Parts: sequence; structure tokens; C-alpha cells
Amino acid sequence: MSNSMVAKRYASALLQIAKEQQLLGVIEEELRVVKEVIQYTPELRAVLKSSRLTIEKKKEVVKQAFATVNPYVLNTLLLLIDRHRANEIVEVANQFIELANEEMGIAEAKVYSTRALTDEEREALSAVFAAKVGKSSLKIENIVDSDLLGGLKLRIGNRIYDGSLRGKLERLERKLLG
Repeated sequence: MSNSMVAKRYASALLQIAKEQQLLGVIEEELRVVKEVIQYTPELRAVLKSSRLTIEKKKEVVKQAFATVNPYVLNTLLLLIDRHRANEIVEVANQFIELANEEMGIAEAKVYSTRALTDEEREALSAVFAAKVGKSSLKIENIVDSDLLGGLKLRIGNRIYDGSLRGKLERLERKLLG
């Protein structure tokens, strides 16, 4: 069975529990933190990958590292370690976030702008573009990109909405040359 199939199964099981316990948002946020900690802590990744450490030692390290997370999240992490699938933790988190967003009607969006967006601008973008992609709202990650010159560029899934000045100039150049 492929790794993504395995991750999706664990994520689906955790999603069912989260829905039953009405903890969908909480567990989703905690899995984002777990994912980030694992991705940006090479020492923790090394512990999880080590063949010299026992499963019990790995579980002890994870219990200490994630002592404050929800018991359902912690138990999922420990189960993955028990089943020799510690390398799947980040993918399980990704799959869960995707399934939870689908469940809550939220889409993830990357917004590239020349400066940080205000809360009002984020809300306005969410309202306009969520409707375009058939979702109730957007979870916006704002990326400041000085190369844009002006305007915005949005990426929602595999769709790109380019309202940047650089994008407009490039389209104009293609039109004039074509």
C-alpha cells in the first residue's frame, strides 16, 4: 500500500474522532503545529528515523515534545510510531488538514502581495475568492513578494489569480509580441 494511502487512512480515522468529539478545529490547529515542529526540528526527525532507538524511547521523546497536544493527536502519533510509520506523521497531518478543510468548507490560499495585508483586506479577499472556488471561506497565508511591483497574486489549490502589475505587464508584452 502506498504511503499516501496509509496517511489518508490514519487521517480519516482521526477526522471521524474529531467530528464525533466536536474538536475538528482544535485538532487541525494542533496537527499544523506538530507538522511544523517535525519539519523544522532536524533533531526530532533524526530521533524518529533512528534505527538504534527503541520504539519505547521514540514514544517517550514524542510524549515530551508534544505533552500539551490533545490526547487524540498524541495517541495517533504514538500509534504511528508503534506501527513503524513515524515517517508518515507529516503526511498524516497534511491529509488531515486537507480533509478537515473540506469538511469545514475552507480552502487554503497563498496571497502574494507587495506588503502585509490588513485583517480587513484578508476578509475581503476571503469573501470574494471563496465564492469563486465554491467554499465558505479561505485560510490565507500572506507572502510578501517585492517582485510584484503592485497588486496581488492568489494561489488556491492549482488555480492562480494574477492581478499583479508584473503579471499585467507580462500579459501585455505577450499580446504585443503575439
